[in-house]
Amino acid sequence: MPGENLSRDEAQQRAALLSVDGYEVFLDLRSAIGESDQEPRTFRSVTTLRFRSAEPGASSFADLIAPSVTAVSLNGKDLDPAEVFDGTRITLEDLAAENELVVDAQCAYSRTGEGMHRFVDPEDGEVYLYTQYEPADSRRVFANFEQPDLKAPFRFEVQAPEGWTAWSNGTGELTDGVWKFAETKPISTYITAVVAGPYHYVTDSYSRTFEDGTTLEIPLGAMCRKGLARHFDADDVFLITKQGLDFFHDNFDYPYPFGKYDQAFVPEYNLGAMENPGLVTFREEFIFRGKVTQASYERRANVILHEMAHMWFGDLVTMRWWDDLWLKESFADFMGSFSMVEATRFTNGWITFANNRKAWAYRADQLPSTHPVTADIRDLEDAKLNFDGITYAKGASVLKQLVAYVGRDAFLEGARRYFKRHAYGNTRLGDLLSVLEETSGRDMASWSRAWLQTAGVNSLTPQVILNAEGRITELSVLQEAAESHPEIRPHRVAVGLYRRTPDGELTRYARAELDVEGPRTVVSELAGEEAPELVLVNDDDLTYCKIRFDETSLATLRAHLGDLTDPLARALCWSALWSLTRDGLMPARDFIGLVLRFAGRESDIGVLQMLHTWADSALTFYAAPEWREEGGRALAEGALRELRIAEPGSQNQLTWARFFAAVASSAADLQLLQGLLDGTAKIDGLDVDQELRWSFLGPLASHGVADERALAAELARDDTASGKRHQVRCLAARPSEAVKAQAWASVVESDSLSNALVGATIAGFAQSSQRELIAPYAPRYFAAIERVWAERSIQIGMDVVRGLFPILQDDQGTLDATDLWLASHESAAPALRRLVLEARDDLARSLRAQKCDAAAAS
Repeated sequence: MPGENLSRDEAQQRAALLSVDGYEVFLDLRSAIGESDQEPRTFRSVTTLRFRSAEPGASSFADLIAPSVTAVSLNGKDLDPAEVFDGTRITLEDLAAENELVVDAQCAYSRTGEGMHRFVDPEDGEVYLYTQYEPADSRRVFANFEQPDLKAPFRFEVQAPEGWTAWSNGTGELTDGVWKFAETKPISTYITAVVAGPYHYVTDSYSRTFEDGTTLEIPLGAMCRKGLARHFDADDVFLITKQGLDFFHDNFDYPYPFGKYDQAFVPEYNLGAMENPGLVTFREEFIFRGKVTQASYERRANVILHEMAHMWFGDLVTMRWWDDLWLKESFADFMGSFSMVEATRFTNGWITFANNRKAWAYRADQLPSTHPVTADIRDLEDAKLNFDGITYAKGASVLKQLVAYVGRDAFLEGARRYFKRHAYGNTRLGDLLSVLEETSGRDMASWSRAWLQTAGVNSLTPQVILNAEGRITELSVLQEAAESHPEIRPHRVAVGLYRRTPDGELTRYARAELDVEGPRTVVSELAGEEAPELVLVNDDDLTYCKIRFDETSLATLRAHLGDLTDPLARALCWSALWSLTRDGLMPARDFIGLVLRFAGRESDIGVLQMLHTWADSALTFYAAPEWREEGGRALAEGALRELRIAEPGSQNQLTWARFFAAVASSAADLQLLQGLLDGTAKIDGLDVDQELRWSFLGPLASHGVADERALAAELARDDTASGKRHQVRCLAARPSEAVKAQAWASVVESDSLSNALVGATIAGFAQSSQRELIAPYAPRYFAAIERVWAERSIQIGMDVVRGLFPILQDDQGTLDATDLWLASHESAAPALRRLVLEARDDLARSLRAQKCDAAAAS
């Protein structure tokens, strides 16, 4: 990635000098179809960029990443492309007060999901295009000033192959063979978008009449590949869309500002989704090819609403630089759950937030790369890595705490004032804090210092003192911080007291809500209450913290976790127990035992799926090596038991079937999976559809039961893009030296695979049952990663560095090798070092947890 970086200092200097009046971009995409020996395959991109300079005579640069530039003119003067274009930047000298830059370039189609991605559907040979830019890949499609604070109106024209449809941010029409799109409002380069191809397109509309009598009409559209059309439940997508628009109009007092609202579900997408105004893009996996649980529909609804929140937080008002990425991502993450709970059928969304999103945040906040929510982003490589659990999930958690701190009404009124003051502009942290201070009367500066400008997660532990009569004399909350991040924060928390009822249910009988400040806070409101069997700090999940338990509470959970009736309280306890396991304070075998004992009674399907993920991780990474085989048998036996007793056809049955496949390893287990595939075995109510077939084939391939011929036959049965990804993953999972060598070479030594197939190959390569087989690749990893980082796109570089780190070689030797690489590569790209440091921390955590688990056996 040499030469493609942009520093914050450079961006600030350019923003101080330039302001942009508008873009006109013409893209000729007819080269997307047909045979071509050209490498790379390119398309014509012509940009007319009008801008002003505060200092006539000054110099600056435009951004463009392209194989070649045909012509450049500045203010009517032709420039020599060889002199002014270096492959990533176009030098602009002797600027006038008002300028017009015209760049005619040959830009490359992408196979990595960055820029203009080109996908050929193996099912029917059709070609599909879409763009993905964040944080800085629009320069792969047209010349521009690639930074968020140089906003401008955009007018796109697209010449597409005959029979295709093209879409962009504005409404479009086909005129003389060219798709011409209405000019946008002022927006940043990274949220412009183009989608083109023979997409299946469904339409609807949204109408809203406001109190002043005005009516807003929003045309709605949703699209996917033709091969997925039979699976596309567009009606549900439109339902969530309309419910979200109603919610945001009710609460933001600022009508949706970008005209139409198209949503494109596209192939080989690197992200979950992207908030391009008027043309939101999603990964097509949100179109479900088989039976899925309600958790999948909830996840899709959350993402739809997350992206919709961005229309205000991010698109209408945009952060000035990536330091304040949280100004859009944290708010969208919070508002996605907030709106989903209040406006859709997914009323238990805060349970998913507590159990899933926060788990991501807690992990990220304990890595050596943790950072404040408002981060120090020096350049674009920093920015790319900062789309992480801190910026999204911790930021959203902090906002949930903020709503409890200032009150819902003050929070929403602050948002309304923020939009109206800064519409189509760029902001920093202080701009938002000032309106929240106005509406709440709270000191936002001190709150910000504690929550947004420091890193790390606090632990809250209850301390209970009882009198002779068995009542509470004093209940305190003890707050601790890690030595590396010693900040003790103010928390708005609820403390719940739980006891078992005569019929055995574990229920709450007392609750106090208070501000916790300092190392120790007395909860005076609960003095005199009967002795609790469980004290749950952060009941109702108001704050962001690690929950700890006193000895009595932990003993209660070990014996009666399944009796806890409130699903949110139960989810919080599961999350806290997982945190204890990850921190090496609870043996992995104990956590697995709790899952085997109580997960079958879990009513929330999203929590159940997370418990399966955690149990698998506990076995793979945190259990003592000598216990793994026994633990694996126990998990498989427990999963099969729950699968057989689950209600036929239920989502619980489907969830246990997938988990059973994930942990199956014995000959009997694999024989059952094979029987379910070929029809010789049946479980009442279990529909083994195509997606579930691939789930069963994964372990069969990794244990050497399903060979290349079997996988080829399955691909013939499912000759689709999804089927190809599954086949590639299963092929790489086979237990063979030759297979692993081929998989490694296809990812590390070659760039012929698309981003989706790179990901599939990496997923298949590292199997927990194949530690010895892949051990030789640990030294090869450290020898290769700096070259991979330099030669490949940042997305592929991230996938390789993260995905192939030898985490399964969990011994001191691998830790030492990692430390040696870090010590001998101090000058490596900071973003690369960050990825290796994070992987090292995961490995060290695994070793500590394994020691804890081994000690439990002695």
